[in-house]
Amino acid sequence: MFETDRVNPEHVKRCNQMDYVWVPTEFHVSTFIQSGVDKSKVVKIVQPIDVKFFDPLKYEPLNLASIGKLVMGKTTQNSKVKKKFVFMKFSKADGVALYLLTNPYHSDRDFGNKIVEFVEKSGMQKPVTGWAPVYVIDTHIAQIELPRVYKAADAFVLPSRGEGWGRPLVEAMAMSLPVIATNWSGPTEYLTEENSYPLPVDRMSDIMEGPFTGHRWAEPSVSKLRVLMRHVMNNVEEAKVKGEKAREDMITRFSPEIVANIVTKHVQNILQKVDK
Repeated sequence: MFETDRVNPEHVKRCNQMDYVWVPTEFHVSTFIQSGVDKSKVVKIVQPIDVKFFDPLKYEPLNLASIGKLVMGKTTQNSKVKKKFVFMKFSKADGVALYLLTNPYHSDRDFGNKIVEFVEKSGMQKPVTGWAPVYVIDTHIAQIELPRVYKAADAFVLPSRGEGWGRPLVEAMAMSLPVIATNWSGPTEYLTEENSYPLPVDRMSDIMEGPFTGHRWAEPSVSKLRVLMRHVMNNVEEAKVKGEKAREDMITRFSPEIVANIVTKHVQNILQKVDK
């Protein structure tokens, strides 16, 4: 799967040498075919989510403040903040906090200082009551502890430019969390107005560096993200209903048993063709 709007020519060539290419979403069916992969070879097989492991009834919340580093919201914090750090539209009086779970990928681990530097270069006026706290979690969290991380949150926000599938999203949804996520690429397979808060795309942008140079991906709406985050904060019951619907959809559409049946049917079709 790809997180962008197309597939590299080298991958297209390899795909066309296969009998079938399984992709997880309608988005990928479209991008693979449009990139030149033979339509007859592309088959959608959604990815499963372990809804028994990611079950909110099984876990107590993890104390996120105990493992996160407070990088914004200190009483001594510089009073100036940067452009598109959306969460700084919240103040200490709102009674909310942002926890950023980070993992370095071709970069250093110094996310806390990057955020502070980013924030200090802006002219945004500091609220009278102070900034809402922002924590950075930069330590490894074992897989067994992930459900407790989701359990500790009231909402999950992932305004990314592109996702192959979006595993953290389906994990959060299986944990009955309301999610705000960019309504483009892989997540369009499962995001609906009933089970989440799909974030609109402002425009498409060109990727300027790395292995996907020349591809395009989404620029999510910053203004709408502000609106949705505050809406979730002010509409707790509505968000709870969406979270419950999210878990229901994960169970009925993407549980291992459901996906296993889909895979079995396709394998049986392949075997029938081989027998002929």
